[in-house]
Amino acid sequence: MRLTEMDGKALLRRHGVAVPRGVALPADGAVPAEARDWPGLVLKAQVLEGGRGRRGLVRRAAPDEVAALRAAMAAQAGAVPFLLEEAVEITRELYLALRVDGTRQAIECLFSARGGVEVEQAAAPLRLPVDPDDPFAAEALFPALRDVLPAELAARVARLVPRLARLLRAEDLELLELNPLAVTPAGLVACDAKLVRDDAALPRHDTPADSAALEAAALSPLERQARQRGFALVEMPGDVALVSAGAGLGMQLMDLLGDHGLRAACFMDNLRGGPAETTEARLEAAFAIAARPEVKAILFYTTLASRPLRDRVEALLAFLARHPPPRPLYAGFAAGHAATRGFDAAAARDQLRAAGVAALHEDPLALIRAMARDLAA
Repeated sequence: MRLTEMDGKALLRRHGVAVPRGVALPADGAVPAEARDWPGLVLKAQVLEGGRGRRGLVRRAAPDEVAALRAAMAAQAGAVPFLLEEAVEITRELYLALRVDGTRQAIECLFSARGGVEVEQAAAPLRLPVDPDDPFAAEALFPALRDVLPAELAARVARLVPRLARLLRAEDLELLELNPLAVTPAGLVACDAKLVRDDAALPRHDTPADSAALEAAALSPLERQARQRGFALVEMPGDVALVSAGAGLGMQLMDLLGDHGLRAACFMDNLRGGPAETTEARLEAAFAIAARPEVKAILFYTTLASRPLRDRVEALLAFLARHPPPRPLYAGFAAGHAATRGFDAAAARDQLRAAGVAALHEDPLALIRAMARDLAA
């Protein structure tokens, strides 16, 4: 789940990370009493998409301009919350992010000595591993930071990074991005924050109402329907409607598609506490996506450890009898010994080929190679 800047900064503040003073702006745009004596004001629309500054959704404002400015922003952004924040004196802008490196299964720090809007024109950020349990993590980070920053500033950033890594782990975050991390006369201040929490960890945390509402509003109708039916769906620009179960398998298939010049048009994952069987709902979503002109094929692949292969094949055949695929369907199964008892892979292949499946392979690489050859022909 993506957190709004306001919710993300509240989390940072609870962990002792310096952020500007801020307050939620009421719907009438009146400046709250606590903000009237701040030396400067910044009004920020709380949307989850990036590029707010370029869209005019982050603006400095005098107190008598706030109400009109809020109304103008709302006309563009819709009914979103607004954060009114104290303007801080910035002497330098840095970029700092921590994320979970899925390949190494470790926390990684990304750092650039040029932050704010300039980060897009800066050189590639430093990529530094961080162990939140290492008492000498700051010392390990310092040499690389010292190459791009003055020594005193490099030391301050090096001390901050392990703190943020511990915060990332404690709060089950996938991403913690500070841009800019501002150098001010008072110290380092997180002037903007993008935090993303692992969806699987949501039951362990209080869910901020504003972030949850904006996240739900950002879903497409098909993505919202998928959640109601017990699985997660993410729509993407692509040419293959992908049906899979589990994030690991889905990412593997997306990588294989990319290796063969194809792009997945959707990604599916299980939802915590969702129903045990969502195959038909996933197929319906994939077929709806496959009906779009830019989509060329449907890829269905699943792994079965103990659930009977016969049941999965019969369910797929029954679905195909009711819903002919709008694009060529490529299917695959990786089934364990227990799953194939009394119904082996050869029987599955015979029945599915008879139902018009374009290709069927147990090996996902062979399946995607067959798809790529057919689509290139």
